Amino acid sequence: MRYKNILLTCALLTGMIACKTTQPPASQTSSSTVLQPYGPAWAALWQQKAAEYKALCFQAYNIARIRVDESLSQSATLPLAIVTDIDETVLDNSPYTVHTALKGEGYAEKTWMEWTAKAIADTVPGALSFLQYAAAKGIHVFYITNRAEAERAVTLQNLQRWHFPDADNEHLLLKTTTSGKESRRQQVAQTHKIILLMGDNLSDFAAIFDKQPVDKREQITQQSAADFGNRFIVLPNPMYGDWLPAMFQYNYKRTPGEIDSLLRGALRDYK
Repeated sequence: MRYKNILLTCALLTGMIACKTTQPPASQTSSSTVLQPYGPAWAALWQQKAAEYKALCFQAYNIARIRVDESLSQSATLPLAIVTDIDETVLDNSPYTVHTALKGEGYAEKTWMEWTAKAIADTVPGALSFLQYAAAKGIHVFYITNRAEAERAVTLQNLQRWHFPDADNEHLLLKTTTSGKESRRQQVAQTHKIILLMGDNLSDFAAIFDKQPVDKREQITQQSAADFGNRFIVLPNPMYGDWLPAMFQYNYKRTPGEIDSLLRGALRDYK
């Protein structure tokens, strides 16, 4: 894994890193598995340095602001709320991806907890100003994340570091027994009218997306096309997410070599 040609080959694929909410720790990959694990470093580089990444984030939050203004012009019997994911939606964890990928590692609970304990994740472009704008209009912000309960204090510390609105225990809903977020969304919906759902993973928006195979995810996305940019605001994240384990049927017991073969088979080439 020390050779430059391996790193260049990895540019063909944006990622092989385990999402903390969708995959268990990954073991170090053998040098013959060239599509991983350095791919995520390329994805993180794009997130950190590409102006196009920032433009996409600004675009998402500009649309979200329009939707907020539209909602404010309509009557509602319940207080208005925005439900947002945290990681890669309002906080940028690309340094963690770089740190692990360049060591030939994937996600591991130990290293992830070391990272979040620092409470130094930067903001996703446009996220802070948008949520502060919404809060100034009287809209409540709920953070639904699959971070663990043990990360509550440091997560709040990181959000408060940047002065995110409603960064308190009442508005932070962490993972409990399942990574599915539907029950937590319903909890918010009991007391508020949810006008927007924001996230980087399709499961941030509706239970119908949870743990679906690749073809089903695409089918549901097509069927839900009108919701994107309206009720659903999607942020770009090429580093990790359900799109990746969907390609190997969420079977985390597969060996790195087996996963590599599946990823190679999924690539579309030409002759």
